[in-house]
Formats: sequence, structure tokens, C-alpha cells
Amino acid sequence: MTENLRSVEIVRTGPRSYEAVNVRGGRISFGEGQDTSFTPVELLLAAAVGCSAIDVDYITGRRAEPETFEATASAPKLSDDKGNHLGVVTIDFRITFPQGPDGDRAREVLTRSVAQSRDRLCTVSRTIQLPTAVDYRIDGESL
Repeated sequence: MTENLRSVEIVRTGPRSYEAVNVRGGRISFGEGQDTSFTPVELLLAAAVGCSAIDVDYITGRRAEPETFEATASAPKLSDDKGNHLGVVTIDFRITFPQGPDGDRAREVLTRSVAQSRDRLCTVSRTIQLPTAVDYRIDGESL
């Protein structure tokens, strides 16, 4: 199980400001939205759209290099009897391919590649869609 474990560590860099560090040394700053840094919710949306974009790019890109490739993730932030959470997350792709046989092949697989990402491939959106437990701990001890 530990060979498939993914982890990120965060360090506080100031009041409500943090830096996430992955095992490869990559770093990203985030906070509560008091400046241009991403918020945790924005990072979740970026992770969902980014994960699916990689899937779609991988599948369609084997057929043709896109002329444009943009995607947006959005969701309403809700606060109700279930606490704070997001409503339906919408991922919207805007991709164009060149004219010709290669572009035609990429266009032919675009819908299927987006569906495959949504239904099977994208770990992030699949985790959002499925009931996924979150185990909170303090110094290794579950609450």
C-alpha cells in the first residue's frame, strides 16, 4: 500500500499562508485568499481540471497537437446543514485541433476521452465523485 501512497506536506509561512511541498521538491504557496495566492478550494478545482486535462491531452495529443487547449473548473461554495462544501463541480473544455486527418482523428476521440477521464481515469475527480473517507489525526492519532 505504501508504494501507492501520495502525500504533500504543508508548512505555515505566515498568518493563514502556507507552502505545500511534494516528495519531488515541488512547492506551491496558498492561503485564505488575502492576496493572489490560490485558496485551498481553488487548488481543489485546479487539481480536478488539471487531472482531466492531462488525461484528455494524452489521449487526443497522440492523434494531433491541439491549436487551443483551455479548460475551466467551477463550483458554487455552499454552507448548509452538511457544513461548508462545494456544489456540483463543472469542468468545461475548449479545445480545437488543426484541419486535416490528424485533427479529425483527435476530434473523433475528444468526447470519449473526456468521458473516460470523468468515469475512470482522473483520480482527483473520481475521488470527489465517490464517497471518500478523510481520517483526521493529531500527531498520528485519529480523532
